[in-house]
Amino acid sequence: MANLLIADALTKRYEIGSVPVEALCGVDFVLQQGEFVAIMGPSGSGKSTFLHLLGGLDVPSSGEVIFDGMHLTHLSDTQLAILRRRRFGFIFQFFNLLPTLTAAENVGLPLLIDSGRMQDKAGRIAELLDLTGLGNRAGHYPDQLSGGEQQRVAIARAMMLHPAIIFADEPTGNLDAASGEAILRLLRSACDMQGQTVLMVTHNPGAAAVADRIVLLRDGLIESDQQSRGVHQK
Repeated sequence: MANLLIADALTKRYEIGSVPVEALCGVDFVLQQGEFVAIMGPSGSGKSTFLHLLGGLDVPSSGEVIFDGMHLTHLSDTQLAILRRRRFGFIFQFFNLLPTLTAAENVGLPLLIDSGRMQDKAGRIAELLDLTGLGNRAGHYPDQLSGGEQQRVAIARAMMLHPAIIFADEPTGNLDAASGEAILRLLRSACDMQGQTVLMVTHNPGAAAVADRIVLLRDGLIESDQQSRGVHQK
């Protein structure tokens, strides 16, 4: 598999009052195309900071993030926004759906943001809703959907523009056990059946077990990076 995303000596410092805090301390990391990698670690270990830096949602204090040969720190704000919009998909713990849009409209939202028209991609929207088991819920609004259904809409939205990487930040953290397992099966299937690359932050060892690799962060450093011991076999 080809190297798709590289972190080179990645560091992030914050100022809390007059006290500097190092969230990441020179982390090196490689994500290969088609991999499913879980990032774990205790609260304050830097895992969400790490995900945000890799996804171009934040900028490092030092070091580099290199995606598909491009150095993210060399991109303008506009170029970075276009990269995030067209090449990355994001899934968050609290869904972030627009309440005034239907499930289908939420899935197609990346098209509108990218100056496209939902009508031109109605087939793609329907395909993703079917893939996520929501074909019969296309016209429902978020408040008419369960938490698990809303997260499936968020996954379909993240996949809308065929992203190179899906970044998932605690995607099952706000769900009951059954809904969380369904979301993990969906992400695993996207990786296995469609070659989707997935980078997921989770605090749950059971969720991490569906990944190919588990990266453990502690105190801003990678403590271990090893193959998952879960039941999954590629």
